[in-house]
Amino acid sequence: MSTEDAEPKSPDAEGAHVSEAEAELAAQRRERERIERRKAERQGPIEAGAKLSGTAADLLAAVRAVESGEKPAAAVFEEARPAPRRPAPEPVRRAPAEAPGGVPAAGAVEAVRGVLVQGGAPEGLAPPAAGTLGEGAAEVLRGDPWQLLRVAGVRPEQADGFARALLGADAGPDDERRGRAVAVWLLEQAALAGHTVLEMAALADALGRQGVPEPEEAVQNAISEGDVLVFQDGLAEDEEQPARILVGLERFAMAEESLADGLARLVNSVPKQEGEEWEHAAAAAEGSAAELIRAAAGHGLVLHTGGEASLAEPAALLDAAHGLGLRVWAAAHGPMGRARFAELVEGPGVATVAGLLSGAEGPGRDADGALDVDLLVVLDAPQLDVEAAALVTESLPDGARLVLSGDPGVLWSVGPGRVFADLLAARICPQIASRRPDPGPLGELVSGIGVGELNQVAAPGKEVVIVPVRDAGEAVHRTVQLVADSVPRAIGVPAEETQVITPGHGGAVGTRALNAALKERLNPGPGRFGGFDPGDRVAYSPAPGHTVPGSVVRADGEGLHLMCGGEEIVVPRDRVEQTVRHGWALTAHQAVGCRWPAVVVVLPGDAAQALSRPWVYTAFSRAGRHLSVVHGVEQALPRAVAEVPAKPRTTRLPVLLAPQVPAGAES
Repeated sequence: MSTEDAEPKSPDAEGAHVSEAEAELAAQRRERERIERRKAERQGPIEAGAKLSGTAADLLAAVRAVESGEKPAAAVFEEARPAPRRPAPEPVRRAPAEAPGGVPAAGAVEAVRGVLVQGGAPEGLAPPAAGTLGEGAAEVLRGDPWQLLRVAGVRPEQADGFARALLGADAGPDDERRGRAVAVWLLEQAALAGHTVLEMAALADALGRQGVPEPEEAVQNAISEGDVLVFQDGLAEDEEQPARILVGLERFAMAEESLADGLARLVNSVPKQEGEEWEHAAAAAEGSAAELIRAAAGHGLVLHTGGEASLAEPAALLDAAHGLGLRVWAAAHGPMGRARFAELVEGPGVATVAGLLSGAEGPGRDADGALDVDLLVVLDAPQLDVEAAALVTESLPDGARLVLSGDPGVLWSVGPGRVFADLLAARICPQIASRRPDPGPLGELVSGIGVGELNQVAAPGKEVVIVPVRDAGEAVHRTVQLVADSVPRAIGVPAEETQVITPGHGGAVGTRALNAALKERLNPGPGRFGGFDPGDRVAYSPAPGHTVPGSVVRADGEGLHLMCGGEEIVVPRDRVEQTVRHGWALTAHQAVGCRWPAVVVVLPGDAAQALSRPWVYTAFSRAGRHLSVVHGVEQALPRAVAEVPAKPRTTRLPVLLAPQVPAGAES
């Protein structure tokens, strides 16, 4: 079974009006342009230490020389590694890439189509290639066929075939253009796995596995041509742990630097004195809610951790601040979380993070482009990737307070970075841990998983039910039976309020197989509109990594009408296949930020390798009243809970935050 593959969708998915995804992408594009201007104003090279030797030392010296302007990049990197290299044509500079969702000119698409046909590549790649590579995409591809790797979904072996068709005998594995393009592709794949950078040795090793003959030289070439950036991890202070050399894409490097700058600005811009009115508000609250109010009173950045029950604490903070006359808002990961939290607050507004950033929801922006707020609480904070987090922090005005609240036990963001975990480890601001446990047998079960223990819990009301199965066929059968019959009859939760969660999309018990079986039982129909019928439950993905559960209302000439979180969305006919899939069964990543009265977690035998403590914690904690576990992994489940932590991610944020750690603070 494939595991937790997000399967990115086309971002420009709505057509009747400017979609949430398009608006968000436009906002991100404007914000990145502003960040680029700020970055261009900075003076001086990247700070680096001297505890390097060998190739790493040569490389860092070369980088310094380039940054200082002493020598052009090409000459410096030839000195850093003087081994003879195979001559290559002058590198073709890429045209600035259009933002995803931009519509390339028809002439550019046709020109690219001609090059693709000549190289034996699918004609369907023409629109995304033109959108990614810009108006001169056809010339770019003729001069450097491996630039096809910039198009989402293209793999090195496919780009190699395209290059051989265009270049003939001149296309070889030792071509410098291939090495640079594959290096960029590998960093993009690493971003899909959550990394914002890779260690240079790890990137070189991956290049070697892709058949690049001189991988270290390929990395240097990519750096010298500006395709990737190089950084030094300056945290190490002893010779036994020498500083690391990290390599990354400019997009994520800028986002992490912008995020660190924005966090530092928030930390330093709010007066530390606590007002008397704030103290009165805290005195009226209880326990950790009072602690959260006091922390927010005197600090620009506060972290809050806890499970579902702890949402009452940021709600109390928002109500208190609203009562003091402050402009306050909250932002949740998705529409279901927004609706759930809105029930807990009286006056403050609640948006989604995407809607807040795009301007479709929230308080709007002031004349300087900052959000018109004094206090913003971001819920589901572990789901913030570096780009979204950077946009949030950069959008806040000086003097505003930001509270990041979430459950640290859940899966990290689909996008690159581990922002919430890095901030918790950095200890640059107050951290308030909720003492409000989730109630009942489900709360007890999930709390145990969070500390690595899979405990048997007493469930007199059938809050937790284990259903053992022997094979994939039985797993599908029992899952359908639970959703359609057993849970409604024994628990009183209807099928439309029961969610199935499974580790991956593919395989005999993945989301595709389960959704087909559940549709046949719960809502059979011909699927006249792209395989969908009114009443089908769906997962709508307006942008990569962003999934919104919903249902089909109707279909007409305008498109597929969905109801998602109380909002009707129209998906144009030509975007249905890329952005909508059936949603009776989801992966745990798709389910983050949502909760249902009943959840059926399916663990077939071939899912053992996909399990980890965060995955189990996330899947099990989506249930509000009842959890059924279709169990076919035997001892792999308790072993995953006890022994398999989150997969590590390589990021720069800890290094960038280090100067902000107060003297004497805990590490």
